[in-house]
Amino acid sequence: MTAQIKEKSIESVELKSTKKKLKKKENPAYEILQEVWKRKKSNGLGGFKDYQFNEYEKIEVDVTNIDSAFTKKKIFKGLDFVFQYADSTDNGNNLTLPIYFNESVYKNFGKNNPKKEKRDVIANKSSGFSNNEVVANTAKNLYKEINIYDNTLNFFNIGFTSPIARDGFASYDYVLLNDENISGTDCYKIKYTPKRKDVLSIYGVVYISKENYAVVRSTLKSTRNINVNFVNNFYYELEYYNPSDSIFLPRRNYQEIQMSIFGKNEKSKSLLAKKTTLFSKYSFDQNLEDDIFERSTESLSDASVQKSDDYWELERKEPLTESEQNIYKMIDELNKVPKFKKAVKLYETLASGYFNVFNSVDIGDIYSIVGFNDVEGFRLRLGARTYFTPNDMWRAAFYTAYGFKDRQLKYGFEARKMFDRDNRFTIGAGTRRDVMQLGAQLTTDEGIMTRSFASSGVLNVGNNFNLSSVNQTSAFAAIDPLKNFTLRLDATYQTIKSANPEKFSLDYYKNGQLFSELEDTKMAFSITARPGAKFSQYGVDRYEHSTLAPTLVLKYTQGLKGVFGSDFNYSKLQFYYFQPIMLKSFGRLLLNVEAGKNFSTVPLALQNVIPGNQSYSLIPNTFALLDYYEFVTDQYATFHAEHHFNGKLLSYIPLIKKLKLREVAFYRTAIGSLSDYSKNINSTNILLKAPNKPYYEYGFGIENIGFGNIRILRIDFNWRGNYLENIDTRKFGIKFGFQYNF
Repeated sequence: MTAQIKEKSIESVELKSTKKKLKKKENPAYEILQEVWKRKKSNGLGGFKDYQFNEYEKIEVDVTNIDSAFTKKKIFKGLDFVFQYADSTDNGNNLTLPIYFNESVYKNFGKNNPKKEKRDVIANKSSGFSNNEVVANTAKNLYKEINIYDNTLNFFNIGFTSPIARDGFASYDYVLLNDENISGTDCYKIKYTPKRKDVLSIYGVVYISKENYAVVRSTLKSTRNINVNFVNNFYYELEYYNPSDSIFLPRRNYQEIQMSIFGKNEKSKSLLAKKTTLFSKYSFDQNLEDDIFERSTESLSDASVQKSDDYWELERKEPLTESEQNIYKMIDELNKVPKFKKAVKLYETLASGYFNVFNSVDIGDIYSIVGFNDVEGFRLRLGARTYFTPNDMWRAAFYTAYGFKDRQLKYGFEARKMFDRDNRFTIGAGTRRDVMQLGAQLTTDEGIMTRSFASSGVLNVGNNFNLSSVNQTSAFAAIDPLKNFTLRLDATYQTIKSANPEKFSLDYYKNGQLFSELEDTKMAFSITARPGAKFSQYGVDRYEHSTLAPTLVLKYTQGLKGVFGSDFNYSKLQFYYFQPIMLKSFGRLLLNVEAGKNFSTVPLALQNVIPGNQSYSLIPNTFALLDYYEFVTDQYATFHAEHHFNGKLLSYIPLIKKLKLREVAFYRTAIGSLSDYSKNINSTNILLKAPNKPYYEYGFGIENIGFGNIRILRIDFNWRGNYLENIDTRKFGIKFGFQYNF
């Protein structure tokens, strides 16, 4: 039988006139929350062997605070008809214009032992950028799944303390208000407010059932000074159904996010994204067969999920408002206007980096057209790709580049074909001839179209002549036998030589003879796991949602001596691990570990190079104060830790906190060894050494630099901890970059 709180303690909170703050254990809300905590682990879907339920979702995006002057701008010439669909706000002085609306129906399946989940798209109906699935998925990706019972709530991959967390009293003040009946359930009503409003915090009201101490309803609203990029404020309203003493089930979620580039003034023009989710048709312990969880990947743009108007009239769990109905009419008219089509095309270009020139051909990547290095000088690169729909089952791409200093033409081509969307069985092949910075990363991507930042940057520290001329032809096959679990086999033939032999030598000895060009044939088998990762679109290319999913890669490479004239037999094993961790309201920690070993003696072109960074840019998984080829290893291990405090420390400094800056701290280390055999096989003009004792560097950064809501600049200050004996060693360095995140 459920324990009841003494009536005495409940009555005492009716005296709301007192302003004295009660200690935690004196606060009657504490006793109620204790009862919630006792039952916390038994709430949810985890108490059943299996479950299934339906989910109806609608998302609307509006432009708010439109005044009469704005509607008369030249940009709206020929588009002014859209304002007849706008809603009046602020006593009729401003307008809110809906620009996008999407409805989806999903069927969810789950099993708890072992844990399995599946979410099928049953139906989808979209207005707005109806042919651009990226827009739909971008809107959906704004929202995270929120479980009020979690101690930390994830908004924008930033941790906020839940109002019913066990340590909630460290972050919030609680006041027990008058009782209230919610959907026929008598509830305690508890108001919570943040102890400090200048940190990442929320406020609202929690309604807790008197009968079983389950959360029936909760509101969560951001504080006015929320330090989240592009976000003015957000509001969540969560409703739960409690069919018994032991479980709760989501009933209805309403989420609202107001975003702006130009600032957080209440009158500034902004985007208001609203999402409503309704859950229904729960059923449990139906002995679901395992084959139900075999992947059948429906995309939002598939013809099979486009349903009739009669279907939607039946499946909608709440009727559309007049404003929501009008969006469909408005967009039908907009899609006939050339100016609107041009605006959509501009958005697609900026988002993807590719400009559509024909129905199925894109030019790009526009962000890699210009580069510079000491061998090629200024470098121009232009490419193209096929693009029919976001879910193309095959794609071909090529590029050509020219260096104005070496006066050489470079090129690359790759084609990929996916045969099965469920297991993503894909094959591909490609070739390239290019000048590249080898050793810029450890666990390399075997793809033809990828290019190292180190040979494409514009601003660099010191000279970099350590570039290689690479001719490469490769083929691969990949398959996902399990969700987010990829097996891939690559076969590669390549020749490698120095792109600047006078200043950088890749010469090596073989059978007593000196060679300048390496021939290499290899097979590489890799296993990649991304548990919890979420993707949209299911063609050969995918759009990844922002999550806290880890990445694990195990890769084995075998050199094949004699195959196509290959010079060496060798074996290499590598491991890569990346994990973002949300540490409650203390920020987000990014961990990266890499380890590897060459089991054979190979020349410098095939060795493991600890990745340096001679650019002024922020480059993940590199060492900011190492030069290229400063450390070369047979075997290695590296560790990177980077903690984002989200402004928690700077918020204590009175003047600084108004700038809404955020602090970052980081530490990087590497250790490895290099045998005498591996040194002696090379005839090089650079000193080959390994970090036999751990090399390390550390520092701090300031991010969220900017103005208004445009806060995308980050500056890092790096210090080198050891290996300082060389007079040319960089002991301190500044890096900067742009971060397009919340």
